[in-house]
Amino acid sequence: MTLAQKTIAIATAQIGVEEMPRNSNSGPEVEIYLRSVGLGKGYAWCMAFIYWCTQNAAAQMNAKNPLKKTGGVLDQYHSRPLLVKKTPQPGDVFIMDFNNGTGHAGFVEKIAGNTIYTIEGNTNDSGGREGYKVARRKRDIKSIKGFLRL
Repeated sequence: MTLAQKTIAIATAQIGVEEMPRNSNSGPEVEIYLRSVGLGKGYAWCMAFIYWCTQNAAAQMNAKNPLKKTGGVLDQYHSRPLLVKKTPQPGDVFIMDFNNGTGHAGFVEKIAGNTIYTIEGNTNDSGGREGYKVARRKRDIKSIKGFLRL
């Protein structure tokens, strides 16, 4: 099993985790994700979720986590240029850039044409970047800045 496959398995097991209370960026699991990157409750946590999943997978495989320990989506993207890819494959981390210093990220689970099927933290049923749960989404590849290959 590759690091990407193990990471996706861990992320899949987190589907359904929700903030408590909703829209608070807190709750037992959310605070564990945030602590994994050195943050306390109240911060946006999509990248912390990605880091936590990848860190757990790496630890279970006795491997090194290739990601930077950060809760910042664009910080992660800009600090790992050797991981950046333009076309996705399952297990990649997708990066969205909203051009105002904010972003959103999640895992690519599968690709179908111009659509990626994802597992994301801090999202909601409409696919927002400030949601309240870990969920599966689908996104147009054109909305993605780039992909990080684990």
